[in-house]
Amino acid sequence: MNELDLKSRVKILKTIGLFSSVREEVLLQIAEVLVPKQLNQDEVLFKKGDDDHTLYIVVKGSVKAHVGDHNYAVFQYSEFFGEYSLLDSATRSTSVTALEKTDLLGFEQTDFFNFLDNNPTMTRAMLNNLVWRLRDYNFLEAELTAKNNEVHKQKEAIEIQRKELESLNGTKDKFFAIIAHDLKNPFSTVLGLSELLAKEFETFEPDKLKVFIEQIYKYSNNTFNLLENLLQWSMLQTGRMPLRPKLVNINELITENIELLKGNAQQKGIELESKTIEDAMVFVDVSMITTVIRNLLSNAIKFTAQAGSIKIDMLKEDSKLKISIQDDGVGISMQDMQRLFKIDSNPTSIGTSMEKGTGLGLILCKDFVERNGGTIWAESQLGKGSAFYFTIPLVGNKQVGNV
Repeated sequence: MNELDLKSRVKILKTIGLFSSVREEVLLQIAEVLVPKQLNQDEVLFKKGDDDHTLYIVVKGSVKAHVGDHNYAVFQYSEFFGEYSLLDSATRSTSVTALEKTDLLGFEQTDFFNFLDNNPTMTRAMLNNLVWRLRDYNFLEAELTAKNNEVHKQKEAIEIQRKELESLNGTKDKFFAIIAHDLKNPFSTVLGLSELLAKEFETFEPDKLKVFIEQIYKYSNNTFNLLENLLQWSMLQTGRMPLRPKLVNINELITENIELLKGNAQQKGIELESKTIEDAMVFVDVSMITTVIRNLLSNAIKFTAQAGSIKIDMLKEDSKLKISIQDDGVGISMQDMQRLFKIDSNPTSIGTSMEKGTGLGLILCKDFVERNGGTIWAESQLGKGSAFYFTIPLVGNKQVGNV
């Protein structure tokens, strides 16, 4: 090797931190044992798992360290890689492939050990530089770990946003379904019957007129209840319904709702039986819990056949009161049970007197109960009736008694 080539190699070695503390005469000796290596574009220098124990210095061109299609690093002029292979006999952890025509110089492990045996000064200098190199790698690894954790948190946040968006889309779809179908149809019926009565009133017998008027009342009442639920639901979705809890006797709320819906039950010959707890004080939003009781009781009446029965029961469980509304009506299939309380797939059914619903009432019940610190669930068997349960915070410690 001529003197010009040696000086050129020494110049490259001086730019590398690993050899920065090594004396020039030793660098000349290292330069003499460096093994040149030429690679064409896309030529592989070594593969992951190869027994290659050489430090490589890029003289010209560039290479990439990778595993499969995942690239870890790119090395260019005067950069080096594989320094740990000088000390470690483990196989390569990555593959290295030329990105273009590339010239390399290789410092093999056997030559490195020979220099360590004969040059104690070089040993200390290079080991010191290797330690600093390892420290830099640790800093880079820590930084990479922090960035990976940040990316992971961002992915979790995106997933939460995705689920929220799905929920909002389900809410939007449910809203438009109600507007397009469940509000339009009853109004069409009421308008049709009203128009018929207005034009042909004198031609109908009193019994027929009564049937028409009862139909108009039924559809108007159902539509009013739907509009009321829809208004409350929209206020809840837009954050315009703050929670205003206060102490109230739960017996009063149940009695008020029974009186409100007693007429509906009597029309179908349904017996209403209820239990109370003496001085049963609960800490809830009265409007929300009233809506829950009204919806569950209304559903029970809707899906109970003529001459059926509905029972309202209460039971203390630690600091909460469990209220149940049970009927002996048509029941709910297992498939529909799994979809209850879900806005995007909530099932709707026809009542025993052809009453229609949207399922929106149960969505409201779930939201209202949970906002008041309770839970809601259902048990049912097709053809044998249903039971809906919910809990609310209880104040007091009295025993249950029959009314």
